[in-house]
Amino acid sequence: MPRGWSCPSLTDKGNVAVCWSVFLYLASCSLQKLFLMLQQIFNYFPNLTEEQRSQFEQLDALYRDWNAKINVISRKDIDNLYTHHVLHSLGIAKAVTFRPGTKIMDIGTGGGFPGIPLAILFPECEFHLIDSIGKKVKVAEAVAAAIGLKNVKCTHRNVIEEKGKYDFVVSRAVMDMGELYKLVRKNVAKECHNALPNGIVVLKGGDLVNELAPFKKCSSIWNLSDYFKDEFFDTKKVIYVQC
Repeated sequence: MPRGWSCPSLTDKGNVAVCWSVFLYLASCSLQKLFLMLQQIFNYFPNLTEEQRSQFEQLDALYRDWNAKINVISRKDIDNLYTHHVLHSLGIAKAVTFRPGTKIMDIGTGGGFPGIPLAILFPECEFHLIDSIGKKVKVAEAVAAAIGLKNVKCTHRNVIEEKGKYDFVVSRAVMDMGELYKLVRKNVAKECHNALPNGIVVLKGGDLVNELAPFKKCSSIWNLSDYFKDEFFDTKKVIYVQC
């Protein structure tokens, strides 16, 4: 509802009509915004198949439904799902194109970001999504199953306990890169299959000069504002560290 507006008494038929008109107007605005955000993704990634487009289209309803039960996305931010979460996750694809057969681990996946959007984009790659909070893993697993992703495995586990080997570790990282590197370097395989050597690829923001100083000779930075126009991406970056 518009700020400061409240629905008048519904005992009057005229008031019912007014409330219904306002509801329809707000619903149409929400649908229009949803369409524009989806179209934005399709424009940035024009080679999506019909199945991939359908999978992306299903995410809004699925995450709204699950978010009402288990809070994996801020309720104030759910209307920005496609920009702040889906497109943000896909920013990793602007830095690296995973070859078929690539194995990727998403740590601290929460409700499935960046893992699920990337799994849609790279259906011939294998994704292992892990998180230490079981109820969040439940959401990621349910969403992946609902849209028919066959290349996603979800596990309730602390990354310290993970022993598998992967080509890349991805994350929407809040952890310091030095700490993250210590935690996951054991999980990065030595044999490389991609143009970019195996390592860590994370989404971060802000001033990273000091944080990345120890990795100066083995890291790269991509500014997402170079690829995506929305102001949300003005400070967002993709960070790569070779392991």
